[in-house]
Amino acid sequence: MAEFLIELFGEEIPAALQEAAAAQLTQQLQSALAPLAVRELQNFWGPRRIAACCQLDPAVPGSSSTERGPREGAPEQALAGFLRKHGAARDALRLEGGFWVLDRRSEPMSAASLIGSVLPPLLRRFAWPKTMRWGTGSSFAWIRPLTRILCLLDGRTVAFTLAEGADGGHGLVAGNLTEGHRFLSPGPFRVAGLQDWQTGLRARHVLVRAGDRATLIRQGVGELAAREGLSVVPDEGLVGEVAGLVEWPVPFLGSIDAVFMDLPPEVMQVSMRVNQRYFALRDAGGRAAARFAFVANTIPADGGRLVVAGNERVLRARFADARHFWDLDRATSLEARLPGLEAVTFHAALGSQAARARRIERLARLLAERAGADPVLAARAGLLAKADLLTGMVGEFPELQGVMGDYYARHDGEPEAVARAVREHYLPRGAADETPRAPVSVAVALADRLDSLAGFFAAGEKPGGSGDPYALRRAALGIIRIVRDNRLRLDLFALLREAAAALPEALRDAPDLALLPGFIAERLRVQLRTEGARHDVLAAVSAAGPDGDLARLLARTEAVSTLLGTAEGADLLAGATRAANILRIEDRKDGPHGGPPSAALLASGEERALLAAMQSAGTEIDRALAAEQYDAAMAALAALRAPIDSFFAGVTVNAEDPDLRQNRLRLLAALRDLFAQVADFGLIEG
Repeated sequence: MAEFLIELFGEEIPAALQEAAAAQLTQQLQSALAPLAVRELQNFWGPRRIAACCQLDPAVPGSSSTERGPREGAPEQALAGFLRKHGAARDALRLEGGFWVLDRRSEPMSAASLIGSVLPPLLRRFAWPKTMRWGTGSSFAWIRPLTRILCLLDGRTVAFTLAEGADGGHGLVAGNLTEGHRFLSPGPFRVAGLQDWQTGLRARHVLVRAGDRATLIRQGVGELAAREGLSVVPDEGLVGEVAGLVEWPVPFLGSIDAVFMDLPPEVMQVSMRVNQRYFALRDAGGRAAARFAFVANTIPADGGRLVVAGNERVLRARFADARHFWDLDRATSLEARLPGLEAVTFHAALGSQAARARRIERLARLLAERAGADPVLAARAGLLAKADLLTGMVGEFPELQGVMGDYYARHDGEPEAVARAVREHYLPRGAADETPRAPVSVAVALADRLDSLAGFFAAGEKPGGSGDPYALRRAALGIIRIVRDNRLRLDLFALLREAAAALPEALRDAPDLALLPGFIAERLRVQLRTEGARHDVLAAVSAAGPDGDLARLLARTEAVSTLLGTAEGADLLAGATRAANILRIEDRKDGPHGGPPSAALLASGEERALLAAMQSAGTEIDRALAAEQYDAAMAALAALRAPIDSFFAGVTVNAEDPDLRQNRLRLLAALRDLFAQVADFGLIEG
């Protein structure tokens, strides 16, 4: 095996693009170098470089093969297509057994030759979200100017150029040089292989693994904070971003002026994170500390005094801006901002944010009783929920919508439940978030999401494939989590109809609204699959009839899952499947065999016993389902196990007598329909 190492070195790559670029490089190398049996492929990324290394075969062996083409006398177009497919000329063909045959032979190729031939086009078609060209005389583009290419095979340079015809490719030729840290260890040095590359860069203040940089950032900032009795506000996203900004992390602490410590802690944290990539700190009581942490990409000669002072000066300016928004926003109440929402378009087909606020207000009032909330408070919170979108702070930091609404509502003297709901109605924002538990918050959170689902589906904006620009899948999942976590009894389908009734008149009967029950059910199946639960059983229970009450639907699903976990359940599933398979085959022959079976045509004891058991079970299942006693319904279904087994053991369904056959098929159809009251057992896996 041979070790292959490539590094693409240049100006600073945006942190958000580095990991994806490194992954793309490895994927493309895996494909382009497949003839060399790529193994142990790994990648690296950082501010000024992306790199990859793998083990390869030293050469591609020669090979020969024979491809049989069209028959002799086949249309000319077929022959031309065969030649085009294999990139061959007509005189390379020969006749054998009445067919045109192409003998193909490939000569052995060294790994270095293959690498040198595939890398220039690979790099030229490398996909970045945005690219730039620099200098003159080349069309080669990259995310930032590319200045060096390191390409080694077992320590020897694989020299290739990006030049293509008259295009000079910026004069880039692969070599064996790379560079250390821009400030601490500038200048090129030679590399002999992966280990030499890693140790050489580390000696020159570059950590090539993003995970190592992230670990140093996490540990270094944490240790500095701990020395002062403080802790770091967890933010793995920021750790990853900073790891993409520095090659040699050096953490520092700075101080926050006391005059800014009355700002909301969320404002301080977001301002530090978004504008400066600083880490927020807490004191032992969990309150915002008058200190912040940051990571430099250098080792200052003065121990960091100037660096700390400079960052403190920048932060004072940022917090002064935040103070301006904070004071200015509180001069106008949320209620006074409501008319301004008329000028903010929510969606071209759905009207303004003001119209949306009125819809949320109406739905929140309807939901209040079911959520155990005061209808007046729920309606008030629904009306004010989006008012903070017009504040300066949210305009500067959209991440703070809801959070600032809470602060401003409290400042305006709104009830605590209203202020809390304005903040919490956005929850859960993601899979890791808690769901709202306060009744008013629950009502507004559901109202917001139900309005979004109904509105965007009616406007023809339903998700498609992987595209979901309005986060409707997340909205549906949020509804499911809120309902489940709060054990609510709601008919979501009826509530979606209520939401649709408040939409602009032209959208109230939009055809896509009929897709919403299935969309909610699919999100629930996805959630159960994530939890490791029987999502196939949910699909089977849903097929028995749409049910917008998630609590009832999940209780039925749990009862069926429990039954299937028993020996009786496994046999019942087998019996139900056998009956369905027989009916599917026979219905295809002579149409559906509907209608009740005739008692007079029941020729055997097994048939009569099965019909009697079905009638008894049917009465009990109807009663139990109506009373939501699902365990009792499953027990009634389980009682059918023995008569079903006896029926299939002792009765020939396809009897020679056509009347007997017809009656027995009707008996199986009645059995299938009885099962269908509980679930479509044909959808259950296994």
